[in-house]
Amino acid sequence: MKLFNFAEQQIRKAQAEGQFDNLKGAGKPLNVETGGDPTVTVGYQIMADAHVVPKEIELKKAVRAQAQKLLTITDPEEYKREMKVFADLQMQLGIQEDARRKFMK
Repeated sequence: MKLFNFAEQQIRKAQAEGQFDNLKGAGKPLNVETGGDPTVTVGYQIMADAHVVPKEIELKKAVRAQAQKLLTITDPEEYKREMKVFADLQMQLGIQEDARRKFMK
């Protein structure tokens, strides 16, 4: 059985069982912004509704917070330790951004 046919079958089964009844926004058009990929936009909306933050966003916040922390440090040894944390966060963020770019191709 092809994947598409299987997915269609599962959707019809869920509809017959009433699993789609009373969903938030049922019967209303999707709020899709123009200019972007609608599937990506819908995916982000689903994550927002579920209060899920992508790892990339969490890392961007952590990098900004660590940069602010570095501005307040006067001890050279502590600065060196915190700079390592900052570099690690930047590396993790770069990995996440690169993975997103590769996925979106």
